[in-house]
Amino acid sequence: MSYWKFAPYVTVAEKRARAEKKIRQLKKKKPDLAPVVIEGRSLARTWWGKSWNANLERYADYSSRIGRGRSYVRHLAVLDLRIDRGSAVALVQGSRSKPYRVEIKIKGLGKTNWKTLTAACGDKLDSLQDLLAGRFPRDLSHLFLQRGSGLFPSPKDIQFSCSCPDWAYMCKHVAAVLYGIGARLDEDPSLFFVLRQVNMDDLIARALSDTTEKYLQKAQESDPPVVAEADLGRVFGIDMDVAPEFGQMIPEAAPSPARAAKPSPQASPGKRSPAKKKGDDQTLILERLQRAKYGIDAAGLHAESGIDIVKIRSILYRAYHKGLIQKVARGIYTAGTPSPADRRAAVLAVIEASAGGIRTPRVAEETGMHPASVRPVLARLLKTGEIRRMSRGLYGPPVNRMRTKPGGATRAILAMIQTHPDGVAFAALKTQSGFEEKQLRNIVFRLVRSGKIRRAGRGIYAAVPKTK
Repeated sequence: MSYWKFAPYVTVAEKRARAEKKIRQLKKKKPDLAPVVIEGRSLARTWWGKSWNANLERYADYSSRIGRGRSYVRHLAVLDLRIDRGSAVALVQGSRSKPYRVEIKIKGLGKTNWKTLTAACGDKLDSLQDLLAGRFPRDLSHLFLQRGSGLFPSPKDIQFSCSCPDWAYMCKHVAAVLYGIGARLDEDPSLFFVLRQVNMDDLIARALSDTTEKYLQKAQESDPPVVAEADLGRVFGIDMDVAPEFGQMIPEAAPSPARAAKPSPQASPGKRSPAKKKGDDQTLILERLQRAKYGIDAAGLHAESGIDIVKIRSILYRAYHKGLIQKVARGIYTAGTPSPADRRAAVLAVIEASAGGIRTPRVAEETGMHPASVRPVLARLLKTGEIRRMSRGLYGPPVNRMRTKPGGATRAILAMIQTHPDGVAFAALKTQSGFEEKQLRNIVFRLVRSGKIRRAGRGIYAAVPKTK
């Protein structure tokens, strides 16, 4: 239904249905169509995708405009997105039947900045998998996100155009494509280096060169000049096989004369090793799920194994319905789910060690659990009183309460205030008593209403002297 000159309101479900219909039509002419599909509530899941979105949102030039593209990218409006060297071209479904063409050009990273970044990496990057998974030191993360001289582009490095009639500086179609790039980086973080027109291997090559030089220098100083196998494994990122000690091998027992051992058939030296089977990928995924004690999602498996994420989801689907794996939370799987008692004990130990409070993502990082698995455990611990909520999203160990009988807390707070004739600040009361802020405010409010204390200033309370 439309009012006056305004177009009729279109619901989100109608927009999504319209986009899905358009995708089916375009795939008949263009089978390799690559729409942007957002799974879950967040627009990005990995470090690269989240950092890309955060970098765009922190600039004042974009902050007031880029938010318009969130709803578009959520309901499949980005029908096709192609990322090439220094550019991204997309088709976005708007209010018209014909999709709009959006083109974004990103300036390449300067040679000086790139040399500075590669030099700063040094031996801080262990492997290419760690780089793509966002596992590197925090100081390196700050360096990558630095304005102007970091990895991520600033507004002056980005140019865009759209075929829509909107005259705004950044239309919602361009904003949707910018968020779509963040979603693409979740699937393949290496596309970021394609956009910035740099070779990501330079970061690892510099780190590998520095590490190799260090161990070679160490080997030259030692006598004899031999590099340890553990050092070689760390330098080249491989697991060294341990050679058997033949002198200490236990001799096999001789076969009994009644049942002589049959000679095992030896493989001919000319035979090649068997080709890789289809089940190898499934075996690799199941092995990584065995090591993930508290679960891992498809994106994490893709970053660790390098297998196509669509194939990983298919393997997870089949394995889950066969009962080979279990679902810890939405999208989180593990081969052996830890018991609720183990998860509860792990979360409780981390919170008890954090007297100043700890947030949910940090708890997940310390325990190795997924945030979706941590939240139900926190809810149960709050209900039983084993932890307390210090503020929104911040949890800490329970305080030692003074209340031994009804009215004990009120008398204790009144006694504290009476020891300060000139008054005491609310913050000091909270520190001395150890009470939660909400409970302490209720006690102070009751004491003021009863006339036992008075407000000596803003946030300062003093005892009312007794009248004779």
